[in-house]
Amino acid sequence: MTKTIDTINNHKSNNIPVHVECHTEWGKLRHVIVGRADNACIPPPEPAFMARIPENSDMRGRYGPRSQESIDAANVQLDGLSSILVSRGIRVDRPTPLNFNASVQSPDFTQGTMFGCQPPRDVLITVDREILEATMSFRSRFFEYLCYRPLISAYMKEDTTMRHESAPRPRLSDASYRYGYLSEEISMETRKEWVTKKEFVTTEEEPIFEAADIVRCGRDLFVQHGFTTNMRGIDWLQRHFPDYRIRPINFPGDPFPSHIDCTLLPLRPGLVLNNPTRPLLPEFRQLFIRNGWQIIEAASPAHHQSPPLCYSSVWLSMNILSLDEKTVCVEESEIHQIEQLDKLGFEVIPVPFRDAYPFGGGLHCATTDIWREGSLDDYFPKES
Repeated sequence: MTKTIDTINNHKSNNIPVHVECHTEWGKLRHVIVGRADNACIPPPEPAFMARIPENSDMRGRYGPRSQESIDAANVQLDGLSSILVSRGIRVDRPTPLNFNASVQSPDFTQGTMFGCQPPRDVLITVDREILEATMSFRSRFFEYLCYRPLISAYMKEDTTMRHESAPRPRLSDASYRYGYLSEEISMETRKEWVTKKEFVTTEEEPIFEAADIVRCGRDLFVQHGFTTNMRGIDWLQRHFPDYRIRPINFPGDPFPSHIDCTLLPLRPGLVLNNPTRPLLPEFRQLFIRNGWQIIEAASPAHHQSPPLCYSSVWLSMNILSLDEKTVCVEESEIHQIEQLDKLGFEVIPVPFRDAYPFGGGLHCATTDIWREGSLDDYFPKES
């Protein structure tokens, strides 16, 4: 095991040359980054983070470095995922962890610790030939992009036609957050009312977006408007990618709307998985149907609660990593999701991953695609 992981760590696994290009979530995966749990912390209270944690969560009042025992257990599973991907002929790279148990300071705020480098899906997205760094909405994740700079620097040397862009760093001052989301006196019904009215914890003070709010479907980029991406962030993406149709999308059924990959996940052309508790609004449902897509409600989670000290929901059950149009990785205990995908004709690779959940999510969250085969196609030519 040690030799295998050492090979993975030097970002030369399988000797696959660097080629930066992605157009979809389902093209044949050739090169990916898998996160690490090293040095991870639960950050002290801050507006964007605390708004995502339910009042009854065991994370309330807990912050500081995560236990070494939990870090080791998560890394075993992250390394295991990496080994599976390498065995499938996929190049796997790993980020360089920082000392996350250090404060973050700016002229506008001081934050007690950082977060970690699992999951990379939040920070980076590859669109066409470009790797884009997101702004991030957590103060504790302000400098997280630095974990990936050594890899991107190496990619720039090998693939001389790729582009590396970083969205404007937000100030994340108090003006960027809505007062009241931190209050434990706010009921769940009130939260749902705010979400329905698109009143989220982030304001429109400055562009904010996270990469995990974006779904790539060829010429269409669906971008969730919620806690971690605001409309100014979506507007910035439209200006940055003028040749793409940027489609703002929201899901009123989710009281903690952040990151789209536990809500809407296309698995191949014409087939999309939708969280039944966060259904597509009628206008988006009709867009998919009009263009020949089948909308499948994801199977129910096998678990009734998340692992300890995990801020993600039980719907990590549908946080699936596609290796190609016929092959998917699913957490091994999510038996209902595995059965559903098997009946849909997929080869399902069960992957143990629940020990990694608390560090930032499931199999899709824990990875970010650098190269998927495929071309830039139009999967939604019919607007009306």
